[in-house]
Amino acid sequence: MIDPGRTAILRAARRAFALQPYAAVTLRGIAADANVSAALIVKHFGSKEALFERVADFSEAAELLLAAPDAELGAHAVRTLVTYRRDNGLDLLVRVIFAAGGGDERALIREHFRDQVTRAFANRLTGPDVDLRAELITAQLLGLSAAMAIEKTGSAATAEAEQIVDLYAPAIQALIH
Repeated sequence: MIDPGRTAILRAARRAFALQPYAAVTLRGIAADANVSAALIVKHFGSKEALFERVADFSEAAELLLAAPDAELGAHAVRTLVTYRRDNGLDLLVRVIFAAGGGDERALIREHFRDQVTRAFANRLTGPDVDLRAELITAQLLGLSAAMAIEKTGSAATAEAEQIVDLYAPAIQALIH
């Protein structure tokens, strides 16, 4: 069962750590943004450091996105991205886009993304240009994530998951071959 308080905390923490330097982020600020108590954050995550590590960790995203055979990987990744967002109220990948600025913590988020998501795709691929193809796959997945995050009521955010899979997955699957 989805815990709405935990989801709100993660959403607020992802936003805070992506937009502010680590030192400027406080549990009280995250709590206020999430409309929960700071004590609830401590209950769920233990500390600011542990919460940051959870925000910077993409291993669950990679595991979910890659949980299919190569022949079905494009469709699976798109379906997983869309349904996870809708079922959990959180996006698997888009937080890395907001970590594009300077600062050690933002660099750590980007590094985890590269190591845990892009590298995981590259490790699955065979043939030429695996690193380039992996980067293009994750770029396409990030683009879809961003479209759904930006246009919350737009076509990409409201279309049936299978319609999105049918239209979007072939381009990703072509890079997997």
